[in-house]
Amino acid sequence: FLFLFAWRFVILSDQVTLTQAISGSTPFLVLGAIVCGLLILTAVIQARATVYTITNRRVAMRIGAALTVTLNLPYTQIANATLDLRKRGTGTIALDLMGDTRLSYLVCWPHVRPWVMRRTQPALRCIPEASRVAELLSEAAEKRVSSPVIARHGASRQGSTVAAE
Repeated sequence: FLFLFAWRFVILSDQVTLTQAISGSTPFLVLGAIVCGLLILTAVIQARATVYTITNRRVAMRIGAALTVTLNLPYTQIANATLDLRKRGTGTIALDLMGDTRLSYLVCWPHVRPWVMRRTQPALRCIPEASRVAELLSEAAEKRVSSPVIARHGASRQGSTVAAE
């Protein structure tokens, strides 16, 4: 909108007075301010509607203001977590998923790692005290992944056979 304002001002400045050129170009600044206000309002609504939950088994992300989507990401399906620490301790924790798990960039936006579109990485965005949250996530994931899993491998006549993996 600043570019449109400047372009309109340059075009009008050689045809009319300076005051008329400014008043003829000002609607672009007003429209730009309205668009910025709408974007800020959208960001505030998204931030208030988002809930990130770290449990002992998974990361749950409830995202979306109008259409709510819940992502359940078990630690056994997370290959890596990357912390991008910013000023004042806020940060983003991006989760790299294993296997054939595919998520839509547009469905998860803005809760994705920015500019990584080929293999979408869901992200916990703008987390206060991000380093502390990353430690909690790391500890919970390490405990879950390192704990043995008991599974059934078919039934026999005397009962089920149980094996530890």
